Amino acid sequence: MHPTEKAVVPTRVIGLISGTSVDGIDTALVEISGTELDLKVELVAGATYPYPAELRERILAVGAGVAISMAELAEIDDAIAQVFAQAAQNIQIGHQPATLIGSHGQTVYHRPPADRGIGKKSTAYSPLGYSLQLGRGALIAHLTNIATVSNFRVADIAIGGHGAPLVPRVDAYLLSHPQEGRCIQNIGGIGNVAYIPPRYGDWLSKIRGWDTGPGNSLLDLAVEHLSAGAKTYDEDGNWAASGTPCHQLVEQWLNQDYFHLPPPKSTGRELFGVTYLHQCLKDAQAYQLNPADVLATLTELTAASIFHSYHTFLPEMPQRVLLCGGGSRNLYLKQRLQLLLGAIPVSTTDEVGLSADFKEAIAFAVLAYWRHLGIPGNLPTATGAPQEVLLGEIHQGQS
Repeated sequence: MHPTEKAVVPTRVIGLISGTSVDGIDTALVEISGTELDLKVELVAGATYPYPAELRERILAVGAGVAISMAELAEIDDAIAQVFAQAAQNIQIGHQPATLIGSHGQTVYHRPPADRGIGKKSTAYSPLGYSLQLGRGALIAHLTNIATVSNFRVADIAIGGHGAPLVPRVDAYLLSHPQEGRCIQNIGGIGNVAYIPPRYGDWLSKIRGWDTGPGNSLLDLAVEHLSAGAKTYDEDGNWAASGTPCHQLVEQWLNQDYFHLPPPKSTGRELFGVTYLHQCLKDAQAYQLNPADVLATLTELTAASIFHSYHTFLPEMPQRVLLCGGGSRNLYLKQRLQLLLGAIPVSTTDEVGLSADFKEAIAFAVLAYWRHLGIPGNLPTATGAPQEVLLGEIHQGQS
């Protein structure tokens, strides 16, 4: 459908995403009405469908840089699309069917513009960023017979943006407040923030957003390493809470270049992944930390990097912080962040009526809805793009 053809406006949309932790496919079935300031979203159903274990291992290996053939890449791309399509079909059971799917897919590689994200440099200089999400939308549309919007990042990247974070524009219309400045802090594998000033005057131009650094990525990798594979995450942060953070080590880690790079900026497992964790574990040896202390210290790094990011780059501190993503369920992490932020209340988006578990999936349902209506989805002050653009490629279902 051409962007200006708005005769049929879908209201029931499925949002699909798997984050950098590769936990599974977060799936949201939502009813959407309105457009921007009058945007309203109702979560009809939400579920997380885990990847088959073998596929998850293959995805993690690709994300860690393991060499594969193009044939294997195509096979993984299709396998992810099939699991995403099954998730879309499962979430509709017992409900009226959706007419549109927004699928972010699975990020396996992300490189900011001109390698600005710090880390291993590309051998061939490119002024444009590069981001690869697997789970092709064309196959999801074919398998579900539902029009599917995918590849949301490429249009923003094509004009010089980072292609991330893409959620701040959705946050602006769903979570802004007339008098209260808010930070919407997603803690997935990577942490990202949307700063939303009070909703008056030229408030949209003052919104800021960027990736704050590691969210759960280092924690999950450390838990798997320290438990010899028996655990994949620290439930409620209980293991970390039994340890003591080493603040000297946190201060050392905060000297890493990425934390001091001004926004707009984005990052991923390419930086905060296995290699980074191994360096952290090596650094920790000098302090003779036990496993619980290591986890407490890595948790402190996530909290401290968020606080440092706010204190360094925000025009002013927020009056409230709203958490979402898997890390919002980590009670110890939430406590440490609250301690650093002092009098600024830290809660979750659940408390203002938007599911913290499925907010990212809801956001990609909204972005697909906007793409269908011909409404731009990026926010230049967050991605660094020079202008607003339509996000996503539309794939029609079978006729």
